[in-house]
Amino acid sequence: MSFLRPEVVAAAHRWREVLAGLGVVLAGGWLATLGGWFFQGLGALVALAGVGIAVSGARRLRFRPAGRAPGIVRMLEGQVAYFGPETGGFAALTELEELRLAPGPDGPAWVLVQPGALLVIPVAAEGAEALHDWFAALPGIDMGTVTSALGRPLPGPRVLWRRRPRAQLPRGPA
Repeated sequence: MSFLRPEVVAAAHRWREVLAGLGVVLAGGWLATLGGWFFQGLGALVALAGVGIAVSGARRLRFRPAGRAPGIVRMLEGQVAYFGPETGGFAALTELEELRLAPGPDGPAWVLVQPGALLVIPVAAEGAEALHDWFAALPGIDMGTVTSALGRPLPGPRVLWRRRPRAQLPRGPA
């Protein structure tokens, strides 16, 4: 039996990384009050680490929307798998050519473009917050652009990342 309302528990779970970071900042502040240069320096370092955790959590928060969309996202050794009620599929990190954010029937959706295939994943699908780390591994991606795109209204599809063409190696004499 829980003494907290389910909505409060859900909100705390959604904000868990930010709350943990703020807890670490408070622990650093407490350490700094123990006296002496050592504890003040240690408290400042712990508080700084807490700020880093809170900022990282705030960035990830946009990848964790309050609502739910149909489907489940799973990460499997460099691949993302989406199992939806009507569609689904796999996308490999090494094969991805383009990342888009587009409006969909269940809210915004990630569109992963591979050679000959598209994988559309609703942003609010279960497990979709794990895509943050997966996207961060893409070469040359600006995660600030990706995160800020989630906070803006979408009039249409928006390309967030495109793989640069691989340079052709010069051929030597045959």
